[in-house]
Amino acid sequence: MPLRQGYLLAAIALVSLAQTSCSAERNKPDEAAKLRSLTGKLEPLHKPLGKPQPGEWLDEHRESGQTFAEYLRGSPVTPTGKRNVIYIQPLGEFSETQREVVKLTADFLGRYYQRKVKIQKDLPLSVVPETARRKHPTWGMDQILSTHVLSKILKPRLPEDAAAYIAFTASDLWPGEGWNFVFGQASLRDRVGVWSIYRNGDPDKGADEFRLCLRRTLKTATHETGHMFSMAHCTKYECNLCGSNHLEESDRKPLEVCPECVAKIWWATKCDPVKRFEALAEFCREQKLEPEEKFYRRSLEAIAE
Repeated sequence: MPLRQGYLLAAIALVSLAQTSCSAERNKPDEAAKLRSLTGKLEPLHKPLGKPQPGEWLDEHRESGQTFAEYLRGSPVTPTGKRNVIYIQPLGEFSETQREVVKLTADFLGRYYQRKVKIQKDLPLSVVPETARRKHPTWGMDQILSTHVLSKILKPRLPEDAAAYIAFTASDLWPGEGWNFVFGQASLRDRVGVWSIYRNGDPDKGADEFRLCLRRTLKTATHETGHMFSMAHCTKYECNLCGSNHLEESDRKPLEVCPECVAKIWWATKCDPVKRFEALAEFCREQKLEPEEKFYRRSLEAIAE
């Protein structure tokens, strides 16, 4: 059996979703109905997901998706109450431009999920023991074991007010036997995640390469953080929460989530949808992510109608 490779691997234990439930106040049907009416205005801006092509995520993984209603019935984990801060943990060495990508991704995560984001002091790569490292058996690059990072490095250091504690590394990741590599992995149960920018391109090669690396890193970080807030893979639209097997498939997916999934974000974070879209559009303007800025502006116009 060939080794598997994956753009995103989410260690999501759906049976654990009930461990953090929404308050009775936030389960009011009229609130959900209000959000649904807003997402209905966004539907014309989004493309339904077509039949998967050979080698794509849904061609190899059976997934039924998750509607907004199903999300609510699952009593989702949300970044509210005392656990409301997203922590970023740099792991290992970064070039100056790679570190800028991490800094900008932290900024974007705060806007995407409307939460405070704190960047922690660097951890050296020496905290990963030799038993959690390997050279890829075919390609030869150094890799670190993502599951070790989650359970042995992040989990013991988890801040009490963390909604999510996320390690960023420039090292390549692999999640264990049978896998070539993984770009990111998250554990909903433990509120920890790790993602790598190793395969996102070289941001030191110029402005275009920098934006490509940034865009890919933003997608990985926001996708996996969504899993940490109980959001399953999307199977309805071309959406940032779709699974992807490789960079080509991921690059075709948008940075923003679909109407079904954005309702989950609005619900989980109690955010103002207008302020969220405004903040995201401004970030994309500043970073010259022109297609994304245009999309967020159109989304603002749609929900204002």
